Amino acid sequence: MKKYTEMNHDELLALKKELDKEFEEIKAQGLALDMSRGKPSNAQLDLSMEMMDVLKGDSNLKCETGVDCRNYGVIDGIPEAKRLLGEMSEVDPEHIIIYGNSSLNVMFDSIARSMTQGVMGNTPWCKLDKVKFLCPVPGYDRHFKITEFFGIEMINVPMTPEGPDMDMVEKLVSEDDAIKGIWCVPKYSNPQGYTYSKETVERFARLKPAAPDFRIYWDNAYSIHHLYDDNQDFLVEILGECVKAGNPDLVYKFTSTSKVSFPGSGIAAVAASKANLDDFRNYMQIQTIGHDKLNQLRHVRFFKDLEGLHAHMRKHADILRPKFELVLDTLDKELGGLGIGEWTKPHGGYFISFDSLDGCAKAIVAKAKEAGVVLTGAGATYPYGKDPKDSNIRIAPSFPTLEDLGKAAQVFVLCVKLVSVEKLLG
Repeated sequence: MKKYTEMNHDELLALKKELDKEFEEIKAQGLALDMSRGKPSNAQLDLSMEMMDVLKGDSNLKCETGVDCRNYGVIDGIPEAKRLLGEMSEVDPEHIIIYGNSSLNVMFDSIARSMTQGVMGNTPWCKLDKVKFLCPVPGYDRHFKITEFFGIEMINVPMTPEGPDMDMVEKLVSEDDAIKGIWCVPKYSNPQGYTYSKETVERFARLKPAAPDFRIYWDNAYSIHHLYDDNQDFLVEILGECVKAGNPDLVYKFTSTSKVSFPGSGIAAVAASKANLDDFRNYMQIQTIGHDKLNQLRHVRFFKDLEGLHAHMRKHADILRPKFELVLDTLDKELGGLGIGEWTKPHGGYFISFDSLDGCAKAIVAKAKEAGVVLTGAGATYPYGKDPKDSNIRIAPSFPTLEDLGKAAQVFVLCVKLVSVEKLLG
C-alpha cells in the first residue's frame, strides 16, 4: 500500500468510503473498551494475593529492632523496608525514607512544603514573584497537574530517545533563578518508554542552577518494570553521580511498589542526600507519627529481597509482554509505511507513545470513543493539556484482556486511518 501522503484526491476519496463502511460496522458492535490509564490488570493484581496471608492474628508483628509495628513510632520506615526499597532504588538504607502508599502523594507534599516553608532554609516559593518548572514533553499528566495546581509556570522541554533536551535544560536552569525544578521519569518514561542515557544522567548531576533551591524530581516509577529478560534498558544511578559532581543535594528520587504489589496499597519512598532527608523529616514530624508499618512489614516478608522483587516482576512481564507485542504488531501491520503515524517500541514500563499527523490526535481519540474505545485524552501528555502539534496519544495496553486489547487496537488503527484521510482531504 502506498503512503497516504502520496495518494491523489480520488484515491483518498475511495479509501475514505471503504474506511467509513468499516467504521460503521465496528460501531454497530457496541464495544465498551478502556485503554485510557496504565492500570495493572486483574491478573497482575492476583500475583500479590499471597501477601494478604503473610501477616496473621498470631504473627510476630515486631520489626527487626523489636518495635511493635501495630503501634506509633519509626517515622521514616522500619529498617528492613528501608533496606528493600533501598535495594530497589540502588541506594544505602540511610539515604531513604519510607512513606505511605503513593509516591505521587510525596511529590505533591514536596511541592506544597516548598511553597509554604521553602527548601532547606530558602525563601518559601509562595513569597516569590515567579516560580517555574521544566516539563519534559510528552510527559506524565499527573506531574503537570501538581505544578498547575500550585500556580507554577510550566516550561516545555522536548524529549529525545536519550532523555530531555539537555542543552535547553542547562541553559534555562543556569540563567533563571525562578526555575525551581524539573519533572523526570528517567526509566521507561511515561509515555514514550525512553530511558535517559548515561550522558544525560551525568549532565543532570553536573547542572549549575541559578536557584539554590532547584531540585530534580526524579520519579523512578518503572525502575524494575522490564518487559524482557534479555533486552533491558540500563539507567545510571543519579544520586551517586550527583555526589561525584559535588552536587549531593540536587535530586529527590521517588519510587514505589504501586505497580509491583497493589497500586492502592503499596509503599512509597524517597531517596536523597542527608541534608534533604533531614529537611523532609522536619515537616514529617508535624505531619504524621508514622506511616503504615504493618504494610511495610507485609511487603518485606512477602518479597524478602531484591531477587524476590525481580522474580515477581518477571511474572508481571509475562502478562504484559504479549499485550505490548499485540499492540505493536497491529501498529506495524496496519500503519507501517503509510506515513500517517510513528510510535515507540519500549522495553519496559506501561505505555506506548503514538504520534499522528499534526492536528489529528484529538479527532482520533474522539473517533475511537465513538466506536466504544476510551483512550487517554489527547493533550494529556503536555502541561495544561495543550499539545502544540495535537499529535501525541498515549496508549496504555495493561488493563484490558488480550482479547479486548486486540479489538481496541483494531479500532485505534482504523480511527488513525480515517482521521488521517480526512485531514489529507482537507
